[in-house]
Amino acid sequence: MRHDSGTAAPIRRTRVVAAALAMILSVPAAHAARAERTPVPDTERTAPVARNSVDELRQLMDAKQLTELRTTYNGNYGASLLFNPSTLNYYVALFQEKNFWRVIKTDSVENAEHVYRTFVQQTEQLAQVNIDTIRLDAGKRYTERLVSFNEERLRTLQAQVEQERAQSLQVSTALQQAQQQAVSLSTELQSSNSQLGTLQQRIQQLQLQQGNPETTLPTPAPPPSPAPQVD
Repeated sequence: MRHDSGTAAPIRRTRVVAAALAMILSVPAAHAARAERTPVPDTERTAPVARNSVDELRQLMDAKQLTELRTTYNGNYGASLLFNPSTLNYYVALFQEKNFWRVIKTDSVENAEHVYRTFVQQTEQLAQVNIDTIRLDAGKRYTERLVSFNEERLRTLQAQVEQERAQSLQVSTALQQAQQQAVSLSTELQSSNSQLGTLQQRIQQLQLQQGNPETTLPTPAPPPSPAPQVD
């Protein structure tokens, strides 16, 4: 019995030492298991920290992580409603051309729709000034073209009127000359007619004399008067 008790004591000590070693060895294994269960952040997938909502929106758009749900344009202003499927967040943007003025981020679809409608109304108000400017500028250019066209038309009409006046004066001068020539010709014609009448009368007289059988004797000269007597 004494031999048995002396043998059992070393055996118990050996078991205690073994158990202690097992506990010591199990601690790193437990830490390793917990380390394996703890998710390690993927630095490649983690987006860089954005300074504000505009920068965040640009980063997500460049990474093509957003889906465009709605967009409205008024002039060169616009409002967009975008959705991030991975985070279920909505981004509502107010922009002019490619410049974002305001970006609001929300996880509420009702709030996103409300902000989007508000931004759409703001684009209408912002664009109205631009639209009015475009219309006024177009009206101004159209009026300038009309003024230029009418000025050119006025110059053309003035030139035509001056040309017509010159032609009318030329015609009037030619008419006056023609009238004077006609008067002169009429006077010459009357003179010629009068001369013709005289000639015709003489011709008739000669013809009558030529056809008369009686000879017309010359008238005798009167006798000389007697000379006076001298005492």
